[in-house]
Amino acid sequence: MITGLESLNRPKYEEPSSDDEDEEAPLPSEDGGSDDDDAASEISTDSEPEEVAAAKPYSVLLQSLVSSKKDTDEDQRKSKRRKIEHGETKDLAGDGVEWIDEHDSAEEEEEEVEGENSDDEDASDPFEAHFANPTPEYLSHITAASKNEWQNLKLAHPEVGGGISFSTPAGSQEQPGRRVNGLKDVKLKKRLEAPFAKVNGEFTPLQKVLAPYVFAHQDVLFCSRTLANAEELRRITCLHALNHIFKTRDKVLKNNARLSRGGPEAEDLELRDQGFTRPKVLFILPTRNSCAEILETLISLAQPEQQENKKRFQESYILPEEQERIGDNKPDDFRALFKGNHDDMFRLGLKFTRKTVKLFSQFYNSDIMFASPLGLRMAIGDENDKKRDYDFLSSVEMVVVDQADSLLMQNWDHVEHIFKHLNLIPKDAHGCDFGRVRNWYLDSNAKYLRQTIVLSQFITPELNSLFTNHMRNIGGRAKTQATHAGSMTDLGLRVRQTFSRFDSPTPSTDPDARFKYFTTALIPALLRSASAGGTLIFIPSYFDFVRVRNHMDSLAISVGSISEETPVSAVARARSHFVTGRHSVLLYTGRAHHFRRYVVRGVTNVVFYALPDNPVFYSEVAGGFLLRTVGEGAVEPERCRVRVLFSRWDAMKLERVVGSGRVGAMRTDVGDTFEFK
Repeated sequence: MITGLESLNRPKYEEPSSDDEDEEAPLPSEDGGSDDDDAASEISTDSEPEEVAAAKPYSVLLQSLVSSKKDTDEDQRKSKRRKIEHGETKDLAGDGVEWIDEHDSAEEEEEEVEGENSDDEDASDPFEAHFANPTPEYLSHITAASKNEWQNLKLAHPEVGGGISFSTPAGSQEQPGRRVNGLKDVKLKKRLEAPFAKVNGEFTPLQKVLAPYVFAHQDVLFCSRTLANAEELRRITCLHALNHIFKTRDKVLKNNARLSRGGPEAEDLELRDQGFTRPKVLFILPTRNSCAEILETLISLAQPEQQENKKRFQESYILPEEQERIGDNKPDDFRALFKGNHDDMFRLGLKFTRKTVKLFSQFYNSDIMFASPLGLRMAIGDENDKKRDYDFLSSVEMVVVDQADSLLMQNWDHVEHIFKHLNLIPKDAHGCDFGRVRNWYLDSNAKYLRQTIVLSQFITPELNSLFTNHMRNIGGRAKTQATHAGSMTDLGLRVRQTFSRFDSPTPSTDPDARFKYFTTALIPALLRSASAGGTLIFIPSYFDFVRVRNHMDSLAISVGSISEETPVSAVARARSHFVTGRHSVLLYTGRAHHFRRYVVRGVTNVVFYALPDNPVFYSEVAGGFLLRTVGEGAVEPERCRVRVLFSRWDAMKLERVVGSGRVGAMRTDVGDTFEFK
């Protein structure tokens, strides 16, 4: 567990400028990390403190740098560390000592000119139209977006397993981005074209479908992520994130160069090219290993000459192969999610300079932030905390939520908490030059221009709520709509599957209606067949699990239980008692299956108290458990049975299990029982 919060020791914000273009990073050691990484990692949290100069008028800053250059030799410009007394800054480690990186950066005019002569601005570039120079007419659609008034367009895309629903604010003439056939069709920084072509090659069919929305800075809710397409999704989102960072950076450098010329023209310039704080991109990820995969892709595309703190990152985020402990009997999706370091408590800043990327930079001095929901929630703090800090989220212009289906199994409240604190007016200035802050930031409209990309294996009500309430991009938003064959057809054996619909007037009363139906309609049958044993009750929600367990304890029936909170020894005991018949009923939670993927023996009947969000769980529990029992010769297939409870509010889950062609009738037909075999 990581102690302390980076946000407690924040340097003042510094937009990308020619100052940090010339930072001389410490020479990397043989392993790629800085010489002092080990010492720093012993006394620091995930963010390494660094000293940042307070913002100054450009002319004063330039004069001071030029004069200091005359008195500074080569050795003085190298990175060094100094020990400071406790109290001068926040001590995050609690040992009374902190180390701060000092960079004596010498500014050279040719570096500024390099920024000015980079890729020419293009009025047709979506970055210019959406972020840099949006027209008043374009910004006028904020009114409709704030009222959640949208106009929809249905588009057929077999590449995403169905189609795409594209919506824009009412009255807007925005359309999906222009068709993309290759790299030449997107406005990329030239420095990214060759690395991406080397890593990825030409755009894949899926990338061609998503590129018009992604590179037009439109919101995307993609709900067809699989193991097969995960890598191509990662590459296109990382490419877009770097493209956004480099365009933002070059615009600031170009404007710095214009101001440096001085004269009447410079005095009359009104340059709006910044936000309140520096961080522009946020990746929300489930594990440290997923963060390492994203960072590896970013590095392969950015191709920096040096990587600061690489050794420390490898020690903290990458698990050696010899420490891998995933059994060979685990499914591929489980191995992909929990391979490597699967700690779900982390946060990391990444800072770009001209030749270097620095890992573990302070959030306020970072370009890209990576965090798990828990890690970022701890940095923000709760409403009741005396010290809270979320100003580093005030100027985020791009959010990528990868593997959102896995985040649902952690604590989705943390994700909601993060989005509620995005793009708020900061409480402190953090060295901001308000004369260069874009007007739509000052008008508190940044959340209507922020681009949000959510990648998930499937759609859920929580993701729909996120799409409705927090993805209100005036440029437009796209949501994939896949069709499903139904996982119930892929059990591996023929077994009777009965789906029972119960009445539920509203979503809020659904848990009570479900519990009432279960105790009145199913419990009597369970009691009659209790002597036979072998009944497993799958309960996705932990709250429902506690409720059912307490009720079952009051009955004359032997019940075992396995949840994500059950100790390993108790799990082994419950499984043993169930297979021997000592427990005739076993309660099993969805989160336990997600995090452990137990294989339970002795199952002859499966009752789904509610359907799982992940359709794979249905086939693994209903098919895998029963198939093992049949394979061991303990029971004939004809004696096995699957029973499912559902209401009309379970339409999304139901569709993935029974198939898109059956779900409509099952929700609306007069009968309330549907049987398949």
